[in-house]
Amino acid sequence: MTEATALRDTAAPGSGLALHRNVALAMLFVVGTINFVDRQLLAMLIEPIRADIALSDTQFGLLTGLAFALFYAGMGVPVAILADRWNRVRLIGIACILWSGFTAACGLVSNFWQLALMRFGVGAGEAGGTAPSVSVLADYYPPDRRPVAMALFTCNGPFGVFVGAAFGAWAAAAIGWRNAFLVIGAVGILVGPLLIWLVHEPARGQMDQSANDDPVPFARALGLFRERRSLMLVLPATAFAAFVSYGMLNWIPAYLMRVQAMPLAAMGTWFAPVAGITFAAGTLGGGWLVARLSQRSPRAYGRVPAIATAILIPSLIAALTIDGWPAALALMIVPLTACTFYIAPSLALVQNLTPPRARATATAILMLMFNIVGLGFGPLFVGFVSDMLKPDHGIESLRWGLMALIPFAVAACAVQIAMMRHLDRDFAA
Repeated sequence: MTEATALRDTAAPGSGLALHRNVALAMLFVVGTINFVDRQLLAMLIEPIRADIALSDTQFGLLTGLAFALFYAGMGVPVAILADRWNRVRLIGIACILWSGFTAACGLVSNFWQLALMRFGVGAGEAGGTAPSVSVLADYYPPDRRPVAMALFTCNGPFGVFVGAAFGAWAAAAIGWRNAFLVIGAVGILVGPLLIWLVHEPARGQMDQSANDDPVPFARALGLFRERRSLMLVLPATAFAAFVSYGMLNWIPAYLMRVQAMPLAAMGTWFAPVAGITFAAGTLGGGWLVARLSQRSPRAYGRVPAIATAILIPSLIAALTIDGWPAALALMIVPLTACTFYIAPSLALVQNLTPPRARATATAILMLMFNIVGLGFGPLFVGFVSDMLKPDHGIESLRWGLMALIPFAVAACAVQIAMMRHLDRDFAA
């Protein structure tokens, strides 16, 4: 019996490993949720912030996208290299305290440049979140269970969107946007030390047969993407998909309020649960379907996201061409669900095709594309198009800014389909 098999067999309910993995998944989920609440809060509070600080749509796109993503992605690789060599749990806890401090400081700013500087700090801190967390979970779950584990973990995104939207809508009316940032920042500062105290650092590679525990140089980790075509293609596939999903996520709240005249109170009552449920359904659905279908063929890692993206394209067009916020929000359910199907399969694919000591680094390389192209330029692109069209179309320009995401969804679907033909060979290798 191999060590990996023995560990899997002892992971029964009530066993030490099962308890440790459940605590780890729960706490990393909480930390990841705080990560996304910090991001969604700015998107929800943009209209109240604009009442105090003059911001154009392009500037808002910079704040929610590129200003955050440059530091998030830029710090991601060196932090991930450190995570492959140092205690990952401590690194995540310290990072949570750091980014939460900058989140709280967002409530103290008085102009665009101060807010941008605080977002730089949030981005730099959050670089220590996702990649090390995914690496920790890969050492708690065997390969066949990783797609579901990654789906459960990445549901922190949908849940964070729900909490951020609901809390932001309430806070705007009850305590003001400045106090909203201070409250969320304080929560993260408390959770960081709690994570370090409760979560055990797992042995690297304990769930993989014949795992080599030697550190992998960055050049070698990068070389894995050149050697395995499916890993190479998952980079642009994820980048294009993230471009669309973050463009939607960061701008749909403003679109519903500005173009469809949705009241702020209705955002908390209706948009928050719709966003949370649909994003969770897409994230869990993608991981669950790939976990089941990949048992028959690894091509599921490309096929499931491709089908979801193909569904997103016409459904988003339909949602953007109807008037009236109730109907628009109802039609948004399908594209909001479909736009997150790619996340869990992409993360699980990278974990399953890279060695344990390269997983955080490989995930950071994936997140580099995800964040620079997707998070960095998706919201910025929508805001830029909206500003360009505003002289001729007024508030309707934001509708066309979101519509401009469609060609990028087509590109994501094409790359996801192209990736499928390399998956059999790469998994066999």
